Amino acid sequence: MSDPSTDEIGYFLQDMTYHGKTDRTRDFYERVLREFEEFLGERRDVDVPSEASHRDCMAYVHRLRGTLAESTVATYASYLHRFYSYMTGVGKFESNPMTLVMEEMDERINTDPTRREISVPEMRAFLEDVGHPLHRALLVTMLKTGVRVGELCNLDLRDVSLPEVRDLGASVRPQLDGRGTSLFVSPHPSVDEATNGERREASNKRKRATVVPVDDELRAELVRWLAVRPDPISSAHPLFVSTRDSWGRRVTPHMVHHVVEEHATRRGWYREGGGAEENVTPHYFRHFFTTHLRDRTGDRGIVKYLRGDVAGDIVDTYTHNWGDRVRETYERNIYQLL
Repeated sequence: MSDPSTDEIGYFLQDMTYHGKTDRTRDFYERVLREFEEFLGERRDVDVPSEASHRDCMAYVHRLRGTLAESTVATYASYLHRFYSYMTGVGKFESNPMTLVMEEMDERINTDPTRREISVPEMRAFLEDVGHPLHRALLVTMLKTGVRVGELCNLDLRDVSLPEVRDLGASVRPQLDGRGTSLFVSPHPSVDEATNGERREASNKRKRATVVPVDDELRAELVRWLAVRPDPISSAHPLFVSTRDSWGRRVTPHMVHHVVEEHATRRGWYREGGGAEENVTPHYFRHFFTTHLRDRTGDRGIVKYLRGDVAGDIVDTYTHNWGDRVRETYERNIYQLL
């Protein structure tokens, strides 16, 4: 990344880091903003975004039309608008040239897109083509638990209640005592802050801590992964670590996105430049979990609990009645993928 002291886009991206945005989000912003910066140089030799006029911005949006879907054009414009709004708000720019452009645009971001609908048998066939133990463990964990990608990356061995984890000599959280095979998903890890003695590169976004059941299929994949898992670099003993260039280091959201994109592309479920209604990403797995489990259980409250989206009173009710409500409902209705 360029020097933020002299690079306007670099300044904005650095502030995004301070605000806890993920690497993935910053990468999307940087790609759009750098393309806009290059466009300005080609259009009338403007050196920096602060010198762009509203007509420059209109011309950029116009160039996007015809090559990208309407919702993608609107998304790119919103990134540019957010950039200018922020830089104006912190006093770096005098005005936001995207304000008028956004008011006049016909395109709108599709906030509730018609997503690709994937059936359980189709997802089962997708997993059959995945052979790498780490990749399978990552994918099945997301599909079976609905965890966010940052929450997946932040899991440590202490968050996993399995006999095989105890065999590794790891101590498990006391919150998992008596809960059977389960995962503990904490709301606390935040980007650039230390949790369990390690600075984290992603944040968890749960309202409250959640204990998520581990069924036989997920347990088998985790056991298979633990049998070949490299010794971790971190004393926090992350559950998922890299088996490639960053050998033994905690996986990052960027790595997980790459794994999903690699396998989804082979299946025809991912296209560069495609929108949320087309592409399968880690977030799609959370959508898959929510849709299929909610349809099977008919209980939105339990699904919300498992997703970590409910307030304290509901969480307290469900954790108090864990055996009779959450775990039994989950085990009775969770789909089979393997």
